[in-house]
Amino acid sequence: METKVWKLNSADDEAEQWRANAADLAALEEAAEMLREGRTVAFPTETVYGLGADARLTEAVEAIFEAKGRPSDNPLIVHIADRALLAELVAEVPEEARALMDAYWPGPLTIVLPVRPGAVSPRVTAGLDTVGIRMPDHPVALALLKAAGCPVAAPSANRSGRPSPTLAAHVLDDLAGRIGGVIDGGASGVGLESTVVQVQQGGRITVLRPGGVTAQQLSAAAGGAPVTGADAAADFTPPDQAEAGGNGPAPRAPGMKYAHYAPRGTLSVVTGSSPERAAKRAAALLAEARARGEVTGLMLFEEHRSLYPDGAASCVVSLGPLASPEQAAHSLYAALREFDEAGAGYILSEACPDTGLGSAIMNRLMKAAAGRVIDAD
Repeated sequence: METKVWKLNSADDEAEQWRANAADLAALEEAAEMLREGRTVAFPTETVYGLGADARLTEAVEAIFEAKGRPSDNPLIVHIADRALLAELVAEVPEEARALMDAYWPGPLTIVLPVRPGAVSPRVTAGLDTVGIRMPDHPVALALLKAAGCPVAAPSANRSGRPSPTLAAHVLDDLAGRIGGVIDGGASGVGLESTVVQVQQGGRITVLRPGGVTAQQLSAAAGGAPVTGADAAADFTPPDQAEAGGNGPAPRAPGMKYAHYAPRGTLSVVTGSSPERAAKRAAALLAEARARGEVTGLMLFEEHRSLYPDGAASCVVSLGPLASPEQAAHSLYAALREFDEAGAGYILSEACPDTGLGSAIMNRLMKAAAGRVIDAD
């Protein structure tokens, strides 16, 4: 199929807030009509680009799975623009969940709630009795959702297992010819997918997937409620099992079970008791790979650049300073795709502290590396 592209006003200017003109509104209405017809549309959010379809229509939702090559037991997040839709989608909303909505909707927070029977396609929930809901904090996404007038199921708009897309060009690299359309609204903001949480009995909040909203922020928003959850080394299913659907029950949230975000080359994360030890080990391994004739890649933090010799890797990408994890989150997926463009087959990445937003960064890195860690000590 031909994939239609709508390029919106200000799509090339990250610093400029999107202001819809008549052409943009016409494009959004055309995209909304495509959703109402049961077709798929990729669109920007403040996290990454999502691939949307009407969450109520099984055939439309199946088109998402087919386009992405996504395992069938990996549930989808439903996006809404109006909290009034919650009454149609979920059976109940705990007090702590309402507090989180008040604080972080719209925003990069998905809340898993008991699904109302028949409210969405069973393909959305992977047969579970819960559904993840979020309200994106992006003017284009909200305008599209309002125009469509339906709940929109939308995972990241990439082939399953690939780095998530932060630009419309990334979407087209993976899905051109597989989906109905792409709204080009420029670069996404946060760069990492939403935090996914579920409120348990007694008000405890469980983080099912770390993201832009940290555990500390969640606890504060919910009046000091305890927060527990997945860490960066969360279990995953290796890629060879993911294609067959893996084993065990469906995960409660996307990103919990399968390897994700991977570049085409082999990525490993290098850790050590000091940046110097990690850099020394990484430089030696990269030199060995170059001697084997491999194209190499290195992902580092700016403070550590001087620890590596000139030409340490064929492609060197900085995630910015360690003191600014927001920059690393914003640039991580684009960096992984840069290695693909360079043809890197052997890639090493530095680790970062597994606290705050660093927990989400390390979660994505560990999944991109399929759990491969090299200890320099």
